[in-house]
Amino acid sequence: MNDSPVPKRNDSSEAPTVLVSNRQDDVELDEDLLAGLAKKTLEGENEVAELSLSFVPLEEMSALHGRYMGEPGPTDVLSFPMGEDGLLGDVVVCPAYAASEAADVQSELRLLVVHGVLHLLGYDHEEEDERRVMWERQEFYSGVRLT
Repeated sequence: MNDSPVPKRNDSSEAPTVLVSNRQDDVELDEDLLAGLAKKTLEGENEVAELSLSFVPLEEMSALHGRYMGEPGPTDVLSFPMGEDGLLGDVVVCPAYAASEAADVQSELRLLVVHGVLHLLGYDHEEEDERRVMWERQEFYSGVRLT
């Protein structure tokens, strides 16, 4: 777990920036790999912006899910667009929830990070055509196929 209260910053003026905050200790994760995956997704979608990537415990995700989505209990990933110049938004992932839902938690975390970033970029999955496109992009960037 990253004990620093200040998120890690990947600096580059011509490339996307991903700030990482790991506030959970339920699941071991490779912060650099997951931040790199978020950055790769942004680069692949020709987006030069900053986003934050937070990994939170079940209790924090439950509070966010209730407050912003009006739904009780935790979820796996939430995306919060900022809409400010240069600031894309926040992706919040709950590794403990992911671990409870998937046999391969590391693959699931890769998928969730990409899923959250794609939502910030405007992708959605409400309609079948949108879902097909988003799932193709998720698989392309994460290397994880939904079955």
